[in-house]
Amino acid sequence: PPLTSTFEDLCRSYFGVTPMVVSTGTRTGIRVTYDNPRDVGADRIVDSLAALKLYGGPVIVVDFGTATVFDAVSVDGEYLGGAIAPGVNVAAEALYLNTAQLRRVELARTQTAIGKNTIASLQSGLFTGHLAMVEGMIDRFREEMGGRVKVIGTGGLAPLFAKETNVFHAVNLELTLVGLRFVYELNHPEAS
Repeated sequence: PPLTSTFEDLCRSYFGVTPMVVSTGTRTGIRVTYDNPRDVGADRIVDSLAALKLYGGPVIVVDFGTATVFDAVSVDGEYLGGAIAPGVNVAAEALYLNTAQLRRVELARTQTAIGKNTIASLQSGLFTGHLAMVEGMIDRFREEMGGRVKVIGTGGLAPLFAKETNVFHAVNLELTLVGLRFVYELNHPEAS
């Protein structure tokens, strides 16, 4: 956010265009029912819009980025809310930086949940533990949303986790970009 105006100036100066910034007041086709709608990140709204338009609702979006973010959208296009957890790479880095003897390890699936050495134990805790958290959160969201809900994964690590579970209906690494296009078309109907 602190760089938004810098990028707006860059687009005007170097490309001769005024960029559209998704923020409060931008038409998105999503009704935000969050306690304070301004608190919801634009990425979460455009992901929710793309998932709703591409896959239908109700839908849960799981974004595997710096944070692992869960977003819930009703069949009617209401952004119901979500959850934010540390991303698996953030968690791994925190363990490395804040413990005396744990090292960095490659994020990988282990054959068993019970690690037989420190590396396998770290990998199990990070990968299998994170996957169990994701599956558990999806189960809880489904229960709160009334059962049949589509689940869409996005973000750089989505394919890695999706290979190990059957909770995802689809993985779409371009969800945010597609959502931005949908928002642009809503706000510039002449462009569609």
